[in-house]
Amino acid sequence: MATRSRQYGEASIRVLKGLEPVRQRPGMYTRTDHPLHIIQEVLDNAADEALAGFCSQIDLTLHQDGSVSVQDNGRGIPVGIHPEEGVSTVEIVFTRLHAGGKFDKKSGGAYSFSGGLHGVGVSVTNALSKRLEVQVWRDAGEHRIVFAQGEVIEPLKEIAQVAKQRRGTRVRVWPEAKYFDSLQIPLQELSHLLRSKAVLLPGIKVSLTDEKAAKTQHWQYAQGLKSYLDEAIEQQSAQAWVFPPFEGAQWIESGHESFAEGEGIAWVLGFTEEGGCVRESYVNLIPTSAGGTHEAGLREGMFQAVKTFVELHALMPKGLRLLPEDVFSRASFVLSAKVLDPQFQGQVKERLNSRDALRLVSTLIKPAMDLWLNEHVEWGRRLADMVIRQAQVRQRALQKVEKRKASGIAVLPGKLTDCESTDLGRTELFLVEGDSAGGSAKMGRDKSFQAILPLRGKVLNTWETDKDRLFANQEVHDVAVAIGIDPHGLHDALDWNGLRYGKVCILADADVDGSHIQVLLLTLFYKHFPQLIQRGHLFIARPPLFRVDIAAAGKRQARKRYCLDEAELRSLEDKLRKEGVKNHAWSISRFKGLGEMNAEQLWETTLNPDTRRLSPVVLGEAGDDPVRECFHLLMGKGESSARRQWLERRGHEVEVDI
Repeated sequence: MATRSRQYGEASIRVLKGLEPVRQRPGMYTRTDHPLHIIQEVLDNAADEALAGFCSQIDLTLHQDGSVSVQDNGRGIPVGIHPEEGVSTVEIVFTRLHAGGKFDKKSGGAYSFSGGLHGVGVSVTNALSKRLEVQVWRDAGEHRIVFAQGEVIEPLKEIAQVAKQRRGTRVRVWPEAKYFDSLQIPLQELSHLLRSKAVLLPGIKVSLTDEKAAKTQHWQYAQGLKSYLDEAIEQQSAQAWVFPPFEGAQWIESGHESFAEGEGIAWVLGFTEEGGCVRESYVNLIPTSAGGTHEAGLREGMFQAVKTFVELHALMPKGLRLLPEDVFSRASFVLSAKVLDPQFQGQVKERLNSRDALRLVSTLIKPAMDLWLNEHVEWGRRLADMVIRQAQVRQRALQKVEKRKASGIAVLPGKLTDCESTDLGRTELFLVEGDSAGGSAKMGRDKSFQAILPLRGKVLNTWETDKDRLFANQEVHDVAVAIGIDPHGLHDALDWNGLRYGKVCILADADVDGSHIQVLLLTLFYKHFPQLIQRGHLFIARPPLFRVDIAAAGKRQARKRYCLDEAELRSLEDKLRKEGVKNHAWSISRFKGLGEMNAEQLWETTLNPDTRRLSPVVLGEAGDDPVRECFHLLMGKGESSARRQWLERRGHEVEVDI
């Protein structure tokens, strides 16, 4: 049994300095199965130099002693004394978290577009390495600095004179074994990463040298994305393209009202009838293996372009409706996006979360694909035929499911506004607080897969209610019947054929009453529908608390932005100031409840799968006593005295917005 210290004073508070936070919790900053990601941080810095137009060659070497080096012929990391910190700039880059040349996005900044925005990249590499050496060729000199365990052991010094035109950086890393499950870097993944850099940077030479195998590979793509996708699809599938892939690039010009100059996309897009699909996306050369909003924008733009073509040429069979997955299911693509201020999910940057990226990509891809389809009508008709066949197959499958269910379906609640689809992979039920918000949600939803059930008032506290008495409450009865699953325990055997929705989403106001309703519904599901949570079907929708209206200025049109909370609001205000927007040029509105949102706002912020915030509810291990004790304290009828004591002891820690 663990012992607990009774002493808690000023000395109990510890401040982690320098790179110590990274070494204590490496999993928060990088992958810990192997060191590839910390090497990628160094590689990304070299790629950013190439993206900025200052580098033409990147060489990565796997040395026999287990170290890895990355060398480029870019500008070289600055070696002079930093004007504010008083130490060499190269030392700051490798020893300070949140320091780098990629925060300044204004004119004159070192990098307009880059993958690194957190400022923790190569400092994490240094923190998790037992040794790291940096050589910089710059200002007619060769400079060297050496680190061990994240600390400087050989200060920066000039070791040789070189030709003035020679520039570049070489970083050699010895990863520390204790931070990783294995020091073996997966060669296939590394090769794919290097090859993709060569593809996304046409003309740049990229090489990989393995000293143990005495082997060197080189990549340089003059044709860019198309040749890369051709190679990838040959490895995945023996099927030929339905028609030649669609390739293009679109970039934002100066003076655009919504996006920054230079933002944009390059893409290649093809379709096959059978076999595997190849789908790769990048943001500022960073591979986004988990996709994100830029892929959602590609999907939306493609769907709208194909739908327009089908309608224009009257190809749609009567009674058939196209869905985005009908268009996207057989698509292979490589997408490279340039985004001025990308927001990634986590330091590993596997997924892009920037909402503006969806609009950027869909805005650029749709007109380009519209033009391409109508310039190649024969290819457009082939694509339309394939998409229509996919839709017909999907529709027939749904009809078969409906026939099996029709005879035993329950009488659904009258307040439920159901959706058209019965595919659990798509269907969603929103439990909405109040009839007013329910009305907006009904008008704003996508009726093909989203159902709405308004809840009047607060749901019954069911913590101490017997399972047999649940249906005596009308609201609980309606929720259970709409979902299609009976109340149950964690280990009860259940017939899941009755489940009507793949996602059950709690949608309440972002205020105290809304939080109370969330807790009441979570109590209902935790106590009486735990397997629904265990199987990943329960979610909480997070509507924004603020709307910011930004006035038109110059060529920029009036804009509106939504913020989830005060932290996002402050971040948006800082971004607007950096753009040169004056403080009085925007106004802030606070939503008092969902009922204040119109249908369009509710769709854009809370219902649209591509832009909403939806948090999954996760069930702890069976017999999770702390969670059960917490619910009992909060919801138990005989626990009022304990609740009061808890509030007196802990209430000062919470800021309540009443």
